Amino acid sequence: MGIPSDRPRPLSVPSQKNPPPAEDAESEPRPGRVRKPIGWSTIIIAALVAVSAALVWRRDGTDGVLDILTHDLSLFSGILPRVLAGCLLGAFISEILPHEKVSRSLGPKSGLMGLLIGTAFGAILPGGPFTAYPVASALLAVGADFGATIAMVVSWTLIGYGRAVAWEIPIMGTDFTLWRIVISLPLPVLAGALGRFVYVRVYPKRDSDEDAA
Repeated sequence: MGIPSDRPRPLSVPSQKNPPPAEDAESEPRPGRVRKPIGWSTIIIAALVAVSAALVWRRDGTDGVLDILTHDLSLFSGILPRVLAGCLLGAFISEILPHEKVSRSLGPKSGLMGLLIGTAFGAILPGGPFTAYPVASALLAVGADFGATIAMVVSWTLIGYGRAVAWEIPIMGTDFTLWRIVISLPLPVLAGALGRFVYVRVYPKRDSDEDAA
């Protein structure tokens, strides 16, 4: 047996794990919004389709249903490339745009300037709904709030220069188009402000959680 020593033993210092480098934290994928594959809208549309198909089958038989399916498949094959392009555009935009700058320019605290930027962006946004709605979804994903996004969609619907130049001016004339645009200018800002007001009242807890984070 050994003789116990009176000398104090050195205290063991617990090993501290080195924090992960900033590069690893920045390289983590950004969380995306989880979308349900089947929602109430899908169920309702499927039920309406089933009822309509049964009514057509009862009136026109199997040939009538097959004719409608053939026509719809050809229509779907023509629309599918544009839908795919629009979805890819929205996905790429959500990855390219910097979250901090979008949140600062179009976020809940952007004020009137955010509504004006959303209105201007919607007015010059080219393309149809296959472009506009994926872009709007991408803006929501990268930090834009409901108000600025509503202003963008309403501006694209009412002021969009593409439809005005291609269709409205040749058919309705320049004077009508200009006055219609001038009268429509305040509407996207008002719609965005109302959307922002309603969103804050309906989801106050979500906004407070985002500010705390």
